[in-house]
Amino acid sequence: MIDFEALGWSSDTVGELDHRRLKAPSVKLRGVHAGAAGDIVYAVDLRLRRPNADACLSSTELHSIEHFLLEGYGRLLPQHFVGIGVMGCQTGFYLTLLGEGRRAVIEDSLETILKGVLAADAVPYARVDQCGHWRHHDLARAQAVAREVLAQRAAWRDVA
Repeated sequence: MIDFEALGWSSDTVGELDHRRLKAPSVKLRGVHAGAAGDIVYAVDLRLRRPNADACLSSTELHSIEHFLLEGYGRLLPQHFVGIGVMGCQTGFYLTLLGEGRRAVIEDSLETILKGVLAADAVPYARVDQCGHWRHHDLARAQAVAREVLAQRAAWRDVA
């Protein structure tokens, strides 16, 4: 049994929630899965835009931020980072971690990554040899999104 509260998560917001209630930006534990050997996988919603609010991320914003999250979580949590996935609704990302489910660690890493976006002069992995659509990035727009999300850091735990 996972003690969600000990990890910093409110147990009443773990799992799937009515998307009409979701707030953004927010960081929410979507699910926890225990393997047969005792390994635990954490699935986390990194919601940057409110669902169904006609304010989704553009494809270039989504693509560029995905690259920053891929590089950042891989660098900051190398033993735990499994992957990052784009939400098809273009409102955020799915973060998958192995053996690391502490909210503070996840949020502090996100803050560090977004601050790095603001200081960047290029999108990571955005070369022809690293990206299948390497010209489809917008650093300035990714920086604007990072600025907006960081400005609301205090509300990331206000999920619904």
